[in-house]
Amino acid sequence: MLARNSELETAMGSVRELEERFNKRYGYPWVFLNEVPFTDEFKRNMSNIIAGPVSFGRIPSEDWYQPKWIDEEKASAGRAQMEADGVVYGGDYRNMCRFNSGFFYRHPLVLPYKWYWRVEPNVHFRCDTDYDPFLFMEENDKVYGFTISPLEWPQTVPTLWDAVKEFIADNPDLLPANNSMAYLSDDGGASYNMCHFWSNFEIANMEFWRGDAYSKFFEHLESKGGFYYERWGDAPVHSIGVGLFARKDQIHFFDDIGYQHDPFQHCPRDSAVRSAKNCDCRPYESFDYNMYSCLTKWEQVLRS
Repeated sequence: MLARNSELETAMGSVRELEERFNKRYGYPWVFLNEVPFTDEFKRNMSNIIAGPVSFGRIPSEDWYQPKWIDEEKASAGRAQMEADGVVYGGDYRNMCRFNSGFFYRHPLVLPYKWYWRVEPNVHFRCDTDYDPFLFMEENDKVYGFTISPLEWPQTVPTLWDAVKEFIADNPDLLPANNSMAYLSDDGGASYNMCHFWSNFEIANMEFWRGDAYSKFFEHLESKGGFYYERWGDAPVHSIGVGLFARKDQIHFFDDIGYQHDPFQHCPRDSAVRSAKNCDCRPYESFDYNMYSCLTKWEQVLRS
């Protein structure tokens, strides 16, 4: 979990729910990261609600803060324009987006692990998870799991797809034949349709991010400066990365995990699943088939 000291209460809420709904059965370790040292209060209170191992780490400055080679005048103008255009968080979140896109899986506390479940402060888990999703992913050759698939704000990524097309042109051998380009583009790769997997929930294999294809891809994006000149989010970056460099059958929709990150939530569609897993969500409130959801497109791509 990436969290600030000021987010202690909302972070504890998320942890309590996932411990109760899932991790009390397995005792998997938690890793907390922050760009500044965690306070003793944060570490003490968080440790008290987790039965298993807990680690607290600081993010290296070079992995978090804006690189010195970025033109700050240009970056500042971009932030101001997004705020003027009313883009949600238009002037914020760039360090976090860049860190989550290309650095978290390289942190010393995270390096020993292959699998992770990303959890954020102030999220909710609406159903019991009575099986091991990491084992499920491992045994079924999956690399990435999601619950919600919205559209990105076009104003935040105006040149992202241009950078993607450059990379594809230079590295066509890195794309498997049965990738998910059709989820990302409606015209064979000419443009980006803004579909992505919402990355505040991810269950994924970090060896994929650490692998040759994604590593080269991230370095290419990093060289463009778009994390700061625009606001390239880790959700579209991860989604494009896994959509292009993994097989589509390696991406899994966790329909049976009830999850809420306001303003969206996913609730299992099958009433028998909701009953068996003690879900406290309502399917009609689910984002799955909202007009701004890309789940229908994902299901079509998977069937094709």
